[in-house]
Amino acid sequence: MKKRLGLAGLTLVTASVLAACGGGADNGKEKQQTLVISTFGLEQDKMQQDVFKPFEEKYNVDIVIEAGTSSERFTKLKSNPNSNVDVIELSQSNAADGVSEGLFEKIDSSKIPNMEKLIDSAKELAQDGAGPAYTLNSIGIVYNKKALGKEIKEWDDLWDPSLKGKISIPDIASTFGPAMLYVASKHENVDITSDNGKAAFKGISDLAPNVVKTYSKSSDLANMFQSGEIVAAVVGDFAIPIITQANPDVAYIVPQSGTYANFNTININKNSKNKDLAYKYIDWRLSKEIQEKTAVSLNEAPTNSEVVLDDKTAQNKTYGDIAKRTNKVDSQFVNKNLESWINQWNRILNK
Repeated sequence: MKKRLGLAGLTLVTASVLAACGGGADNGKEKQQTLVISTFGLEQDKMQQDVFKPFEEKYNVDIVIEAGTSSERFTKLKSNPNSNVDVIELSQSNAADGVSEGLFEKIDSSKIPNMEKLIDSAKELAQDGAGPAYTLNSIGIVYNKKALGKEIKEWDDLWDPSLKGKISIPDIASTFGPAMLYVASKHENVDITSDNGKAAFKGISDLAPNVVKTYSKSSDLANMFQSGEIVAAVVGDFAIPIITQANPDVAYIVPQSGTYANFNTININKNSKNKDLAYKYIDWRLSKEIQEKTAVSLNEAPTNSEVVLDDKTAQNKTYGDIAKRTNKVDSQFVNKNLESWINQWNRILNK
């Protein structure tokens, strides 16, 4: 079966091409269906091998991919009411925005048997009919101890003057950008929800001399470490394998004081013409079989409670002790303030 990869921001193949690629009956076989999935751009080869190809074979489906960051793909869907995307995988904040905008099908959990097996926090996220979470991730600090010449143990260490012009942090519009504001507010010993981020931006202003660059795609960090442009970065744990493979001198730590969590969720475009197939895909993504595979190949922490990880597989994931140290990022609070935050952020860091 053919696989066509499309980047977010580019127009997907036309409906007529999709229909042609879907094909008709072949030697009495059932007509092949097409499912358009919007997903993250990381590890596409492994996604193809462990998630997409087996699903295609089981259900006689041709999957078409739109790949890119969560924010750019969400913006594209939001601005195009005629989008032919069927299923979209998004960060928690973008998904919450989509639910409030009425972009998604209200999920009927009876059509997704594996939702019954979700961990409690993932069940809570989907109680209002929002799309279920297929993985949980969180942020930590990745750094080159050899190049830095000392250890980093806590978030506050990022403000050390010795790191001037040596670190990178996620851009405010990326998956973990808002979590960076939570970190900065805690650095100022202020609950971010008490002042709508005022103290957080004082913290960001104080941190700015140390930030050589913000990033939107965590995959870009591998090159930045390799070139020596940075010695430390705040990053989601899902990107650690890419970074460490490119530079074995870097290490990843999650501060003992805690971290901030994000669920990646799956939603169905309310305008999808393939909702029955979309439900099957979501159930597939939540299954024990698939989550056991993706825990290894994609560094995805499972949300299916039946999945048990050994110590090696659990490394660098929001699982076990690290999961217990996660703090919640309030997506509704974030979305309410995001426009103002983006403006303040850009004035400080993107001059």
